[in-house]
Amino acid sequence: MRLRLLLLALGTFAMGTDSMVMAGILGLVARDLGISVPAAGQMVTVFALSYAVLAPVLATAAARWPRRGVLLAALTVFTVANALSAVAPNYPVLLATRVLAAAGAALYTPTANAVATTLVPPERRGRALATVLGGMTVATALGVPLGTYIGRTDWRLTMWLVVVLGAAAFLGLALLLRGLPAPTAAPGLRARLVPLRNRRVLGAAATTLTFFLAINVVYIFLGTAVRPATGGDAGRLSLIMLVSGVASVAGNWLGGRAVDRLGVRIVLLTGGAVAATMFLVLPWASATMTGALIYAALAPLAAWAVAVALPHRLASLDPPNAPLLISLNSSALYLGIAAAGGVGSLALTVLGSRWFPLASAALTLASLVLAAVTTRRSTPHAGTVVAGDVDVDVEPVAAGGRR
Repeated sequence: MRLRLLLLALGTFAMGTDSMVMAGILGLVARDLGISVPAAGQMVTVFALSYAVLAPVLATAAARWPRRGVLLAALTVFTVANALSAVAPNYPVLLATRVLAAAGAALYTPTANAVATTLVPPERRGRALATVLGGMTVATALGVPLGTYIGRTDWRLTMWLVVVLGAAAFLGLALLLRGLPAPTAAPGLRARLVPLRNRRVLGAAATTLTFFLAINVVYIFLGTAVRPATGGDAGRLSLIMLVSGVASVAGNWLGGRAVDRLGVRIVLLTGGAVAATMFLVLPWASATMTGALIYAALAPLAAWAVAVALPHRLASLDPPNAPLLISLNSSALYLGIAAAGGVGSLALTVLGSRWFPLASAALTLASLVLAAVTTRRSTPHAGTVVAGDVDVDVEPVAAGGRR
């Protein structure tokens, strides 16, 4: 059982590496294809936007298909798409392959999460989901710096690494993942979007979108942001990304425990404030390797603690409809990542390579305002339960109830 969960996690590890490693190879892609770094950054935008749009559509379309077949088909599409990325002769073809890779990832990840819950008894489902989703987090700590290092002379080698990871997950699941229960009835696409009629859900989703837009404006162009410290050396950039990845894993672990002990509101506001401060000082911190490493340790630590609080907040608004609300959080997350490529390119153009992190600081402050306005402490009243620091109406938000 544990092995099958780890194989599912290998798939999410491959997809997490694919979606995040671009930050470390944008310069090489730009030079090889004769485009600007901001233009190369649109690969991240295209992938994330495609994922955000396709995830609910593909989940609905494949809801009644055998889950093993869905996983293998998704891994096939994802792996082939990355092989095509590795041999793409020009920028337009490369962008098209990123859409295809996103389609495979958008089909795989929700299905892998659902399958994980069927492989264990109910009392172990939380840990099963943590194992599978852990593949994404570990990708920031291992996959991204490894991919950046491997592709330090040729970015196409990084894409072949992702192909190998995807193929390994496919082979493992094809051999060992059998006897899965038939899928149960799933809500249609319209039902998945009904919760957006509730203002609290909209506020929470807007906070997720704005926050992930903020942190990814810098992350996508991290190589540019810390270039004064690295001098363009791929080894130094890999070290910074390794520290960033380890801090992300630590932030994910810390965030889960902090939410349980301190509540959602405190984690959102405290973590967001730390992240905003680090973006604000990055133009000066990036002047030295020490400063860049301090930034790489603290900013992801705070950001990923907030990232844990965001879906917890949405799910707590209506626990019976938590799967729908978490899927909306994922769509908002990827929409934020998608917008970050364009916003980051604009910030680079307007503010320059040194000062563009200030755009992330401003956006993070905006997400803090959203979080402060749409969450609050108050004394529980009739018909209300407390989830963290957020008052939660018992009335299901999926019914479109407004306050």
